[in-house]
Amino acid sequence: MPLSMRPRTSVRVIAIAVTVALAGALAACGSQGAAPRASHTRGSSTPTPTPTPVDPIAEYADARLASMTLQQKVASLLMLHAPGTDGAALRAFVDQYGLGGLILMGDNIPASPDLLSQETTAISADPELPVLIATDEEGGDVARLGWDTLPGADQLKNLPPAATHDAFATRAQLLQQAGINVNFGIIADTTSDPQSFIYDRVLGTDPASAADRVAAAVSAEHGTVMSTLKHFPGHGETEADSHLTVPTTATSMDAWTTRDAPPFEAGVGAGAELVMFGHLVYSAVDAQPASLSSRWHQILRDDLGFTGIAITDDLRMLQDTGLAQYQNPSENAVAALQAGNTMLLFVTAADPAQDGIDPGRLIADIVSAVDNGRISLQQIDTDARKLLIARRTLAHQG
Repeated sequence: MPLSMRPRTSVRVIAIAVTVALAGALAACGSQGAAPRASHTRGSSTPTPTPTPVDPIAEYADARLASMTLQQKVASLLMLHAPGTDGAALRAFVDQYGLGGLILMGDNIPASPDLLSQETTAISADPELPVLIATDEEGGDVARLGWDTLPGADQLKNLPPAATHDAFATRAQLLQQAGINVNFGIIADTTSDPQSFIYDRVLGTDPASAADRVAAAVSAEHGTVMSTLKHFPGHGETEADSHLTVPTTATSMDAWTTRDAPPFEAGVGAGAELVMFGHLVYSAVDAQPASLSSRWHQILRDDLGFTGIAITDDLRMLQDTGLAQYQNPSENAVAALQAGNTMLLFVTAADPAQDGIDPGRLIADIVSAVDNGRISLQQIDTDARKLLIARRTLAHQG
């Protein structure tokens, strides 16, 4: 594996590892030194061990998880969509199913920042455990906020990385002020092909320039909103649009490592909290779309060192391809969890009959998949806990 592809390790993890190693070394020295005394001297006392620090966020997540039913855990892994700008109605939708997330599309965005802030404030029933509220705020061609006049990728790719940092720092503030805490806004795909549907949205037309701007965007959003890299493992190898089909490329793993991985690696290294998996087939790596591929999830974890939240692109897109194997939304959801996704995204329609997705049925079918052993309870617990920690962290951020 090339040096640039080795997993990154955070300073905190290194510090913990060094502390543990030193403790072990000191213990070993003690055991190999002078023989123990026959008895304690008068007045001596055994030193009190230093208590292990308690992480209050992890402690909260553990307690909350222990109180949740399987149905509640499964529901917390879903990010869905409901129409309209009525915050009370959106909250009722979230509460009805116990969802962990809500995506805001164009139909959810009112005319002003103040109105949007009022809407999002009404969505989360518990401010100590806010719902993950996401939107696609890339800027340029894809901008949900009508008042976001900052440059998008079509301009930023031709400017120094500092311009990307400045744009995304201000964009993150706009989102935070509006009550949105997750941005599906950082395109880590790269291509120099003007015919590609993703071309106008990439931050760089070569791996190095894209990587620099992706890292700048993540760094700019850090501590304001949660950053998302998309669409892993990269749309740039094909001109096809995954909203209409499942794009397929014969690109080899070596070529992917050189051409497509660097921007994702840079974004992971900069601290991106989420990576969105695309419905893309790299046939030389796996016959399954990356969103349903355990191999691609393993590559993200083991080769790029990502430990955050893996989320699918809109799973309804698979149904929209018309391919027979993707017409059951519950089966798509089960396959996505089996592959290693932490969270499932469905941009559901106002009428479940329109796209065949009933949230209650979806949750029940995933619960059944756990009950019959297709998905392990341990995985559900791990994913639900990770999302609880993310949501609790947002409540106490800043």
